[in-house]
Amino acid sequence: MNKLFTSLVVAGSLVSGTALAQAPVATPDMISTMTSDATGKEYSIATVIKVDGIAWFDRMREGVEQFGEDSGHDTWMVGPSQADAAAQVQLIENLIAQGVDAINIVPFSVEAVEPVLKKARDRGIVVIAHEASNIKNADFILEAFDNHAYGAKLMETLGGYMGGEGQYTATVGSLTSKSQNEWIDGAISYQKEHFPDMELVGQRLETYDDANTDYNKLKETLTTYPDLKGIVGGPMPTSAGAGRLIAERDLKDKLFFAGTGLVSVAGEYIANGDIQYIQFWDPAVAGYAMNMLAVMALDGKADQIKAGLDLGLPGYTDLSTPEGDNANLVYGQGWVGVTTENMDKYDF
Repeated sequence: MNKLFTSLVVAGSLVSGTALAQAPVATPDMISTMTSDATGKEYSIATVIKVDGIAWFDRMREGVEQFGEDSGHDTWMVGPSQADAAAQVQLIENLIAQGVDAINIVPFSVEAVEPVLKKARDRGIVVIAHEASNIKNADFILEAFDNHAYGAKLMETLGGYMGGEGQYTATVGSLTSKSQNEWIDGAISYQKEHFPDMELVGQRLETYDDANTDYNKLKETLTTYPDLKGIVGGPMPTSAGAGRLIAERDLKDKLFFAGTGLVSVAGEYIANGDIQYIQFWDPAVAGYAMNMLAVMALDGKADQIKAGLDLGLPGYTDLSTPEGDNANLVYGQGWVGVTTENMDKYDF
Protein backbone atom coordinates (compact mmCIF):
# COMPACT_ATOMS: atom_id res chain seq x y z
CA MET A 1 0.00 0.00 0.00
CA ASN A 2 2.83 2.43 0.69
CA LYS A 3 3.21 3.11 -3.04
CA LEU A 4 -0.12 4.95 -3.00
CA PHE A 5 1.21 7.55 -0.61
CA THR A 6 4.70 7.90 -2.06
CA SER A 7 4.19 11.48 -3.14
CA LEU A 8 3.05 12.57 0.30
CA VAL A 9 5.78 10.67 2.10
CA VAL A 10 8.48 12.02 -0.20
CA ALA A 11 7.16 15.51 0.44
CA GLY A 12 7.65 14.78 4.12
CA SER A 13 4.91 17.01 5.45
CA LEU A 14 1.26 17.83 5.42
CA VAL A 15 -0.05 21.33 5.94
CA SER A 16 -2.63 21.47 8.74
CA GLY A 17 -3.77 25.02 9.33
CA THR A 18 -0.47 26.86 9.22
CA ALA A 19 1.59 24.15 10.91
CA LEU A 20 3.70 21.42 9.34
CA ALA A 21 3.49 17.85 10.61
CA GLN A 22 5.47 14.80 9.58
CA ALA A 23 3.44 12.62 7.23
CA PRO A 24 2.84 9.12 8.64
CA VAL A 25 2.84 6.00 6.53
CA ALA A 26 0.00 3.49 6.78
CA THR A 27 1.30 0.01 7.55
CA PRO A 28 -0.23 -3.42 6.84
CA ASP A 29 -0.91 -3.84 10.58
CA MET A 30 -2.89 -0.60 10.63
CA ILE A 31 -4.88 -1.72 7.62
CA SER A 32 -5.70 -5.14 9.01
CA THR A 33 -7.26 -3.64 12.12
CA MET A 34 -9.67 -1.63 9.98
CA THR A 35 -10.80 -4.37 7.57
CA SER A 36 -13.34 -7.12 8.05
CA ASP A 37 -11.36 -9.49 10.24
CA ALA A 38 -14.26 -9.27 12.69
CA THR A 39 -16.60 -11.15 10.36
CA GLY A 40 -14.38 -12.52 7.62
CA LYS A 41 -16.96 -11.32 5.09
CA GLU A 42 -16.12 -9.75 1.76
CA TYR A 43 -18.13 -6.58 1.15
CA SER A 44 -19.12 -4.86 -2.08
CA ILE A 45 -18.47 -1.13 -1.77
CA ALA A 46 -19.08 1.40 -4.55
CA THR A 47 -17.77 4.96 -4.56
CA VAL A 48 -19.97 7.39 -6.52
CA ILE A 49 -18.21 10.58 -7.60
CA LYS A 50 -19.30 13.91 -9.05
CA VAL A 51 -17.81 13.45 -12.51
CA ASP A 52 -15.62 10.79 -14.05
CA GLY A 53 -12.63 11.46 -16.29
CA ILE A 54 -11.01 14.41 -14.52
CA ALA A 55 -7.66 14.25 -12.74
CA TRP A 56 -9.09 14.63 -9.25
CA PHE A 57 -11.25 11.56 -9.46
CA ASP A 58 -8.72 9.62 -11.51
CA ARG A 59 -6.53 9.97 -8.45
CA MET A 60 -9.37 8.96 -6.11
CA ARG A 61 -9.88 5.78 -8.14
CA GLU A 62 -6.32 4.76 -7.26
CA GLY A 63 -7.18 4.85 -3.56
CA VAL A 64 -10.47 3.00 -4.02
CA GLU A 65 -8.83 0.23 -6.01
CA GLN A 66 -5.82 0.08 -3.68
CA PHE A 67 -8.14 -0.49 -0.73
CA GLY A 68 -9.70 -3.41 -2.55
CA GLU A 69 -6.29 -4.93 -3.20
CA ASP A 70 -5.18 -4.45 0.40
CA SER A 71 -8.38 -5.59 2.11
CA GLY A 72 -9.87 -8.20 -0.22
CA HIS A 73 -13.17 -6.35 -0.53
CA ASP A 74 -14.86 -5.67 -3.86
CA THR A 75 -14.37 -1.91 -4.30
CA TRP A 76 -14.90 0.22 -7.39
CA MET A 77 -15.77 3.75 -8.47
CA VAL A 78 -18.46 5.12 -10.79
CA GLY A 79 -19.51 8.59 -11.85
CA PRO A 80 -21.32 10.46 -14.63
CA SER A 81 -19.36 11.72 -17.61
CA GLN A 82 -20.45 15.28 -16.74
CA ALA A 83 -21.31 16.83 -13.40
CA ASP A 84 -25.01 16.06 -13.29
CA ALA A 85 -27.14 15.48 -10.20
CA ALA A 86 -29.77 13.38 -11.97
CA ALA A 87 -27.10 11.09 -13.41
CA GLN A 88 -25.64 10.58 -9.95
CA VAL A 89 -29.07 9.66 -8.61
CA GLN A 90 -29.51 7.06 -11.36
CA LEU A 91 -26.14 5.51 -10.58
CA ILE A 92 -27.13 5.18 -6.92
CA GLU A 93 -30.47 3.63 -7.92
CA ASN A 94 -28.55 1.06 -9.96
CA LEU A 95 -26.30 0.25 -7.02
CA ILE A 96 -29.31 -0.22 -4.74
CA ALA A 97 -30.76 -2.64 -7.26
CA GLN A 98 -27.47 -4.53 -7.30
CA GLY A 99 -27.62 -4.91 -3.53
CA VAL A 100 -24.22 -3.45 -2.67
CA ASP A 101 -23.18 -3.41 0.98
CA ALA A 102 -22.03 0.22 1.07
CA ILE A 103 -22.02 3.37 -1.02
CA ASN A 104 -19.42 6.11 -0.67
CA ILE A 105 -20.72 9.33 -2.20
CA VAL A 106 -19.12 12.60 -3.26
CA PRO A 107 -22.32 14.42 -4.25
CA PHE A 108 -22.64 17.13 -6.86
CA SER A 109 -25.88 18.25 -5.21
CA VAL A 110 -26.62 17.15 -1.67
CA GLU A 111 -30.31 17.96 -2.01
CA ALA A 112 -30.65 15.82 -5.14
CA VAL A 113 -29.18 12.68 -3.62
CA GLU A 114 -30.83 12.86 -0.19
CA PRO A 115 -33.98 10.87 -1.16
CA VAL A 116 -32.11 8.09 -2.97
CA LEU A 117 -29.57 7.78 -0.16
CA LYS A 118 -32.44 7.46 2.32
CA LYS A 119 -33.75 4.63 0.16
CA ALA A 120 -30.32 2.98 0.26
CA ARG A 121 -30.07 3.23 4.04
CA ASP A 122 -33.62 1.96 4.48
CA ARG A 123 -32.44 -1.17 2.67
CA GLY A 124 -29.51 -1.61 5.00
CA ILE A 125 -26.81 -0.13 2.77
CA VAL A 126 -24.14 1.82 4.63
CA VAL A 127 -23.56 5.33 3.26
CA ILE A 128 -20.32 7.29 3.74
CA ALA A 129 -20.24 10.85 2.35
CA HIS A 130 -17.35 13.15 1.45
CA GLU A 131 -17.42 16.89 0.58
CA ALA A 132 -20.96 16.99 1.95
CA SER A 133 -20.85 18.33 5.50
CA ASN A 134 -24.61 19.02 5.64
CA ILE A 135 -25.89 15.72 4.24
CA LYS A 136 -28.53 14.00 6.36
CA ASN A 137 -28.85 10.53 4.83
CA ALA A 138 -25.38 9.21 5.53
CA ASP A 139 -24.08 7.00 8.30
CA PHE A 140 -20.91 9.07 8.45
CA ILE A 141 -19.47 12.13 6.71
CA LEU A 142 -15.70 12.22 6.23
CA GLU A 143 -14.09 15.57 5.50
CA ALA A 144 -10.38 15.96 4.89
CA PHE A 145 -10.16 19.00 7.19
CA ASP A 146 -12.09 21.81 8.83
CA ASN A 147 -13.71 23.45 5.82
CA HIS A 148 -13.70 27.01 7.12
CA ALA A 149 -10.03 26.77 8.08
CA TYR A 150 -9.20 25.51 4.57
CA GLY A 151 -10.89 28.53 3.00
CA ALA A 152 -9.29 30.91 5.48
CA LYS A 153 -5.84 29.66 4.46
CA LEU A 154 -6.68 30.27 0.80
CA MET A 155 -7.67 33.85 1.60
CA GLU A 156 -4.66 34.42 3.83
CA THR A 157 -2.49 33.51 0.86
CA LEU A 158 -4.50 35.36 -1.79
CA GLY A 159 -4.74 38.51 0.32
CA GLY A 160 -0.98 38.50 0.72
CA TYR A 161 -0.45 38.34 -3.03
CA MET A 162 -3.02 41.12 -3.57
CA GLY A 163 -1.39 43.40 -1.01
CA GLY A 164 -4.60 43.33 1.02
CA GLU A 165 -6.64 45.40 -1.42
CA GLY A 166 -8.64 45.15 -4.63
CA GLN A 167 -11.50 43.19 -6.14
CA TYR A 168 -11.71 39.40 -6.17
CA THR A 169 -14.14 36.72 -7.28
CA ALA A 170 -14.89 33.20 -6.01
CA THR A 171 -15.82 29.93 -7.70
CA VAL A 172 -17.65 26.80 -6.54
CA GLY A 173 -18.43 23.64 -8.44
CA SER A 174 -22.07 23.88 -7.45
CA LEU A 175 -24.05 26.34 -5.38
CA THR A 176 -25.42 23.32 -3.54
CA SER A 177 -22.00 21.75 -2.81
CA LYS A 178 -21.96 22.48 0.91
CA SER A 179 -18.30 21.80 1.62
CA GLN A 180 -16.98 23.98 -1.22
CA ASN A 181 -19.31 26.78 -0.16
CA GLU A 182 -17.99 26.45 3.38
CA TRP A 183 -14.47 26.93 1.99
CA ILE A 184 -15.59 30.16 0.37
CA ASP A 185 -17.45 31.19 3.54
CA GLY A 186 -14.20 30.71 5.44
CA ALA A 187 -12.29 32.72 2.86
CA ILE A 188 -14.75 35.60 2.92
CA SER A 189 -14.83 35.70 6.71
CA TYR A 190 -11.04 35.85 6.80
CA GLN A 191 -11.02 38.61 4.18
CA LYS A 192 -13.50 40.74 6.09
CA GLU A 193 -11.51 40.46 9.29
CA HIS A 194 -7.97 40.74 7.93
CA PHE A 195 -8.26 42.46 4.53
CA PRO A 196 -11.07 45.05 4.82
CA ASP A 197 -9.84 46.85 1.70
CA MET A 198 -10.54 43.81 -0.47
CA GLU A 199 -13.95 43.44 -2.13
CA LEU A 200 -15.80 40.35 -3.35
CA VAL A 201 -17.49 41.24 -6.64
CA GLY A 202 -20.46 39.46 -8.17
CA GLN A 203 -22.01 36.19 -7.05
CA ARG A 204 -20.10 32.96 -6.55
CA LEU A 205 -19.41 31.48 -9.98
CA GLU A 206 -20.93 28.00 -10.41
CA THR A 207 -18.53 26.15 -12.69
CA TYR A 208 -19.72 22.51 -12.61
CA ASP A 209 -16.20 21.18 -11.95
CA ASP A 210 -15.21 21.94 -15.53
CA ALA A 211 -12.08 23.90 -16.49
CA ASN A 212 -13.60 25.34 -19.67
CA THR A 213 -16.61 26.60 -17.73
CA ASP A 214 -14.24 28.10 -15.16
CA TYR A 215 -12.30 29.84 -17.92
CA ASN A 216 -15.41 31.23 -19.63
CA LYS A 217 -17.06 32.47 -16.45
CA LEU A 218 -13.87 34.05 -15.20
CA LYS A 219 -13.41 35.73 -18.60
CA GLU A 220 -16.94 37.16 -18.35
CA THR A 221 -16.21 38.37 -14.83
CA LEU A 222 -13.01 40.05 -15.98
CA THR A 223 -14.98 41.83 -18.69
CA THR A 224 -17.48 43.10 -16.12
CA TYR A 225 -14.78 43.93 -13.57
CA PRO A 226 -11.64 44.91 -15.55
CA ASP A 227 -9.82 45.81 -12.31
CA LEU A 228 -10.24 42.29 -10.95
CA LYS A 229 -7.15 41.43 -8.91
CA GLY A 230 -7.86 38.05 -7.31
CA ILE A 231 -9.54 34.68 -7.75
CA VAL A 232 -10.23 32.25 -4.90
CA GLY A 233 -11.05 28.87 -6.39
CA GLY A 234 -13.18 26.22 -4.73
CA PRO A 235 -13.24 23.40 -7.33
CA MET A 236 -10.01 21.88 -8.59
CA PRO A 237 -10.53 22.79 -12.29
CA THR A 238 -10.56 26.52 -11.49
CA SER A 239 -6.78 26.31 -11.16
CA ALA A 240 -6.56 25.40 -14.85
CA GLY A 241 -9.23 27.83 -16.00
CA ALA A 242 -7.68 30.72 -14.08
CA GLY A 243 -4.16 29.83 -15.19
CA ARG A 244 -5.23 29.75 -18.83
CA LEU A 245 -6.98 33.12 -18.57
CA ILE A 246 -4.08 34.81 -16.81
CA ALA A 247 -1.58 33.41 -19.33
CA GLU A 248 -3.64 34.41 -22.37
CA ARG A 249 -4.31 37.94 -21.10
CA ASP A 250 -0.72 38.43 -19.89
CA LEU A 251 -1.98 39.20 -16.38
CA LYS A 252 0.87 37.59 -14.46
CA ASP A 253 1.48 39.52 -11.23
CA LYS A 254 -1.67 41.55 -11.90
CA LEU A 255 -4.39 38.95 -11.37
CA PHE A 256 -3.65 36.46 -8.60
CA PHE A 257 -5.01 33.02 -7.77
CA ALA A 258 -5.24 30.81 -4.69
CA GLY A 259 -7.49 27.78 -4.77
CA THR A 260 -7.90 24.04 -4.90
CA GLY A 261 -5.79 22.41 -7.60
CA LEU A 262 -3.54 19.52 -8.49
CA VAL A 263 0.02 19.71 -9.77
CA SER A 264 -0.91 17.48 -12.72
CA VAL A 265 -3.54 20.03 -13.75
CA ALA A 266 -2.09 23.39 -12.73
CA GLY A 267 1.63 22.65 -12.66
CA GLU A 268 2.48 24.44 -15.91
CA TYR A 269 0.79 27.62 -14.69
CA ILE A 270 2.56 27.48 -11.34
CA ALA A 271 5.92 26.88 -13.01
CA ASN A 272 5.34 29.85 -15.35
CA GLY A 273 4.22 32.09 -12.50
CA ASP A 274 0.73 32.60 -13.91
CA ILE A 275 -0.75 31.26 -10.68
CA GLN A 276 1.08 31.23 -7.39
CA TYR A 277 -0.57 28.79 -5.02
CA ILE A 278 -2.80 25.73 -4.89
CA GLN A 279 -4.17 23.69 -2.01
CA PHE A 280 -5.39 20.14 -2.13
CA TRP A 281 -5.82 16.96 -0.19
CA ASP A 282 -4.93 13.63 -1.73
CA PRO A 283 -8.10 12.22 -3.31
CA ALA A 284 -6.57 8.74 -3.26
CA VAL A 285 -6.18 8.86 0.51
CA ALA A 286 -9.73 10.20 0.87
CA GLY A 287 -11.05 7.35 -1.29
CA TYR A 288 -9.15 4.84 0.80
CA ALA A 289 -10.36 6.39 4.06
CA MET A 290 -14.02 6.34 3.00
CA ASN A 291 -13.74 2.63 2.33
CA MET A 292 -12.14 2.08 5.73
CA LEU A 293 -15.07 3.79 7.44
CA ALA A 294 -17.56 1.79 5.36
CA VAL A 295 -15.99 -1.48 6.48
CA MET A 296 -15.92 -0.37 10.11
CA ALA A 297 -19.64 0.45 9.96
CA LEU A 298 -20.43 -2.85 8.24
CA ASP A 299 -18.42 -4.73 10.86
CA GLY A 300 -20.41 -3.18 13.70
CA LYS A 301 -17.61 -0.83 14.75
CA ALA A 302 -19.50 2.42 14.13
CA ASP A 303 -19.01 3.41 17.76
CA GLN A 304 -15.26 3.68 17.07
CA ILE A 305 -15.76 6.32 14.37
CA LYS A 306 -15.35 9.40 16.53
CA ALA A 307 -12.88 12.06 17.59
CA GLY A 308 -9.39 10.70 18.10
CA LEU A 309 -9.73 7.83 15.63
CA ASP A 310 -6.42 7.05 13.90
CA LEU A 311 -6.87 5.59 10.43
CA GLY A 312 -3.11 5.31 9.95
CA LEU A 313 -3.33 7.44 6.80
CA PRO A 314 -1.60 10.76 6.05
CA GLY A 315 -3.87 13.52 7.33
CA TYR A 316 -6.27 11.10 9.05
CA THR A 317 -4.33 10.06 12.16
CA ASP A 318 -6.38 12.02 14.69
CA LEU A 319 -9.91 12.64 13.46
CA SER A 320 -11.89 15.52 14.91
CA THR A 321 -15.60 16.21 15.22
CA PRO A 322 -17.27 19.63 15.05
CA GLU A 323 -19.06 21.26 17.93
CA GLY A 324 -22.83 20.90 17.84
CA ASP A 325 -25.23 18.16 16.83
CA ASN A 326 -23.47 16.78 13.75
CA ALA A 327 -21.99 13.82 15.58
CA ASN A 328 -21.61 11.68 12.45
CA LEU A 329 -19.18 14.14 10.82
CA VAL A 330 -15.46 13.50 11.28
CA TYR A 331 -12.59 15.34 9.68
CA GLY A 332 -8.84 15.10 9.40
CA GLN A 333 -5.96 17.52 8.95
CA GLY A 334 -5.10 16.59 5.39
CA TRP A 335 -4.53 19.58 3.18
CA VAL A 336 -1.30 20.42 1.37
CA GLY A 337 -0.16 23.84 0.16
CA VAL A 338 1.89 23.96 -3.05
CA THR A 339 3.99 26.66 -4.73
CA THR A 340 6.92 26.56 -7.13
CA GLU A 341 9.13 25.61 -4.19
CA ASN A 342 7.58 22.20 -3.54
CA MET A 343 5.47 21.34 -6.59
CA ASP A 344 8.06 18.83 -7.83
CA LYS A 345 7.29 16.62 -4.83
CA TYR A 346 3.79 15.76 -6.06
CA ASP A 347 3.17 13.56 -9.09
CA PHE A 348 -0.63 13.70 -9.29
